[in-house]
Parts: sequence; structure tokens; C-alpha cells
Amino acid sequence: MRGVAFIVAVTVVAEVGDFHRFDNPRQLMAYLGLTPSEHSTGASVRRGGITKAGSGLARRALIKGAWSYRMQARVSRKLHDRIEGLPKSVRDIAWKGQVRMCRRYRHLVLPGR
Repeated sequence: MRGVAFIVAVTVVAEVGDFHRFDNPRQLMAYLGLTPSEHSTGASVRRGGITKAGSGLARRALIKGAWSYRMQARVSRKLHDRIEGLPKSVRDIAWKGQVRMCRRYRHLVLPGR
């Protein structure tokens, strides 16, 4: 993944520990404080910024890695060297994920979110 190099990966693994303790990705995101806060009263539901619970170090590393998706999807020379020995099916999945993340970022930014 673009933006997730050795330091980011080691930081997240060291801070989270055992990933098997989470049943689904939503639980992991809640643990890291990457879920939106919510203020609800009756039928009214208002969502706010991220909750910032859990490990600030892991959250900061992931957010800095996510900033690389602001740019257009591409494979840099450094990333090309990292994925060179991987099977084509793995590289195709990674490329599809990169395109999806870049498109998602643009979708969120366009309306001024």
C-alpha cells in the first residue's frame, strides 16, 4: 500500500498487538479512535470529528500514510521495487485498492467535506 512503509507498519503492529482480538474492521477502527463521534437526542443524530480514543501514535501514523492518497494513483519507483517479487494477483489487488482509495478521497473532497 502506498503510504504504508516499514515504519508505519511496525508502529501499527506494535501499538495494536494482536489483530485477532478484533472481530471486524469496525472494532479496530474504534480502538484506534478513527470512528466519528456522535451526538444523538431522540430522532436527531449529529456526527462529529473522529473520537481520538486509543493509541495516538498508531492513529497519527495511519493518518500520515493516508495522506498519500491525495495524489493520483500511481506506482512510484520505490513502491515498484517493493512489489517486484510479488505475484501478479497480489499486485492487481493492491492496484485496485490504490485506485479505490484515491477515488474515495476525491469523492470526499469535492463537495467540501
